Amino acid sequence: MRVSFVTSAAGLADRPQPRLPEFAVVGRSNCGKSSLINYFLGSAGLARTSRQPGKTRLLNYYLVEGPRRFYIVDLPGYGYAKVSQKEREAWRRLILAFLSAEDRPLAVFHLLDLRHVPSEQDREMSWWLRERKLPMAIAVTKTDKVGRPRWSTHLRAIVETLELLPQTPLILTSAAKREGRQEMLGWIEAVLDAAAAGPA
Repeated sequence: MRVSFVTSAAGLADRPQPRLPEFAVVGRSNCGKSSLINYFLGSAGLARTSRQPGKTRLLNYYLVEGPRRFYIVDLPGYGYAKVSQKEREAWRRLILAFLSAEDRPLAVFHLLDLRHVPSEQDREMSWWLRERKLPMAIAVTKTDKVGRPRWSTHLRAIVETLELLPQTPLILTSAAKREGRQEMLGWIEAVLDAAAAGPA
């Protein structure tokens, strides 16, 4: 699998060509999004990581080429408090405009930190994705930070807080332990296969 950075888009008009299936990655700004993207793409330097959340401010496109070709799109993190209300609202509008576009994205990874009960912003995003009937998988991050015996309790809190449908995939990931990549790839393949097959 070959991966490369394509562009940072400030708006929908700046999205790259050619049009390919897009898998958006969305989550709170401190949920480990960039680290997971780097692990998934197999390159530590592609997505910018920082101890200070809120560094992703554009739509960052990464091209994945292998048996299938698709984009991974890193969206700005939501819920980051240490910027102006105007800037937070601009990020929110960009995220919602991107996810509302009828031609893209194909599906969404919604990232949630296993250590924390989902926030109100997490609930809002989950509800919004379901309302628009976008294919969605929950990628649970930082599993290495929680003892395995406590996973089920934390996962139950996520499912119950977000009122997830039973068929919603829950993918356990850890960039530090290098876990979850094959499961994410498997879900991408399943979504691409379903899209190629068309309506049942």
